[in-house]
Amino acid sequence: MQEEINFILDTAKESMDKSVKHLENALLKIRAGKASPAMLDGVMVDYYGSQTPLNQVSNVNTPDARTLSVQPWEKSMLEPIERAIINANLGLNPQNNGELVMINVPPLTEERRKDLVKKVKAEAEDAKVGIRNARKDANDEVKKLEKDGLSEDLAKDAVDEVQKLTNEFVQKVDNEIEHKEKDIMTV
Repeated sequence: MQEEINFILDTAKESMDKSVKHLENALLKIRAGKASPAMLDGVMVDYYGSQTPLNQVSNVNTPDARTLSVQPWEKSMLEPIERAIINANLGLNPQNNGELVMINVPPLTEERRKDLVKKVKAEAEDAKVGIRNARKDANDEVKKLEKDGLSEDLAKDAVDEVQKLTNEFVQKVDNEIEHKEKDIMTV
């Protein structure tokens, strides 16, 4: 029985960890005023007829805190890259200088910062829902074991352990959000 409980706890922990990792990836794409190559992670470029991630057809750098430079590996890709960045609807205005695509990242307005914070909080809520779903699944599994003969004490301990895990991962989400919010609101 203890092995089954450990399996349930490991599965719950894994699932909760995936929620936090997903949140971290989502937060990377939300810009905080500074230019970051991760801002262009979702951009797909038409590369000889197939949609390819921008970072697989070019080199993305940040020469300074307000500028992104995209250096394609083939000069013929300058136009498609520029078009892809515009079509990605990121609010960025790429400039093609014949060698590379330069993007000036505008400073965030107060209103835009508040919108980004709302977006961050929505992502956090999604992560918390994922964590709570993992808790529910784990508790359901413990109840099934209890029906199959697991003692009440062990079942209660397992449920307490699942709750401890839940609290731990919700705290991680809160820490991530607090950090990102501070990052966004810093002018």
